[in-house]
Amino acid sequence: MKKELTINNAVSLIKNAILQSQAKAVSLVNQEQLSLYFAIGKYVSINSREGLWGSGAIKAISERLKMELPGLRGFSEANIKKMRLFYEQWQVLENRAPLANDLQTIDSKNDTNSFAVLSQNRSPLANDFEFTDFLSLGFTLHYEILSKTSTLEERVFYIHQAVVMMWDKYTLRNQLKHDLFHHQGSMPNNFVDTLPNHKQAFRAIQMFKDEYLLDFINVEELGMHDEDVDERVIENNIVHNVKNFIMTFGKGFAFIGNQVHLDKLGHDHWVDLLFYNRDLERTVVFELKAGAFKVAYLAQLSTYLRILNDDDRRANEKAPIGIILCKDADKSYVEYVMQDFKQPMGVATYKTADEMEPELLKVLPPKEELQKLLQTSSI
Repeated sequence: MKKELTINNAVSLIKNAILQSQAKAVSLVNQEQLSLYFAIGKYVSINSREGLWGSGAIKAISERLKMELPGLRGFSEANIKKMRLFYEQWQVLENRAPLANDLQTIDSKNDTNSFAVLSQNRSPLANDFEFTDFLSLGFTLHYEILSKTSTLEERVFYIHQAVVMMWDKYTLRNQLKHDLFHHQGSMPNNFVDTLPNHKQAFRAIQMFKDEYLLDFINVEELGMHDEDVDERVIENNIVHNVKNFIMTFGKGFAFIGNQVHLDKLGHDHWVDLLFYNRDLERTVVFELKAGAFKVAYLAQLSTYLRILNDDDRRANEKAPIGIILCKDADKSYVEYVMQDFKQPMGVATYKTADEMEPELLKVLPPKEELQKLLQTSSI
């Protein structure tokens, strides 16, 4: 028995060591890949941009690499150009001007560790820049951010969010398309006054934007004019595309139902859309309005939140939050009239696909792809 215990202890110890080493290896592999791509991008940039190579050089290099390293992946002509862009957009990371012979020096020394260009000392980029975030993000996600943003502040924001929220490529694309950076935390709300502490209020504020693009709703395709469209049309489309809706609003949402019945003292109430958010640990009510904001909408939402809090909230849950989604709202006016309401809520606006600019419509995936995704994916 003693021998068996000794073996069990040894297996447990070795297994834990293996698992820890594997986790560390994954992190180091990602860091090494980014360093390699940065250095290659630098080398290609210097030689191609300064005219040291002729036209077609990158394509020729890619083809030769495939011949000399059979099975090599990730070094197509397009990917090498992505590495060049990666370096050129992030060369601010270096604390010295790039030298034309850096990569040649590395080759002559035959020192693969010297590829770790990114480990050099750097000047600060921004107050909230975390270099560990940068190294934690895969190259594919880095390229998504670089190709769809133009400022350092935007890139730092999306890198941090992608790491902390563990976004995959498709979630990141969705957040970039909906311009999360410029809409974050600007929705009119009373969270600071109605939630127990500033930490919870800040989390709720960051959860919601001031305007949403519901690109899966196209009123024109339904054969309707604006004056004929009511909340039920929008609601039905959201329910049908609930996966897209959840992705629009971010991480942690679970769909509970639509037209949820609440009975209070013999009076019937119907909640348009009801979700639960795991990060906020609260149910979230979405009330849909086809027109512009009206003060009466806050009273209606306040009633729903009061009933849910009194009759539906479970012991481990916090008080529910409500969001009004309407076509138009004057932020200053909303914030003014919201001061006297005691339940946590906010007001956001939305756009549908038929209202989008033609340039934006061009970058959206085909409708058929979205429908196929919804049919093959579970909510």
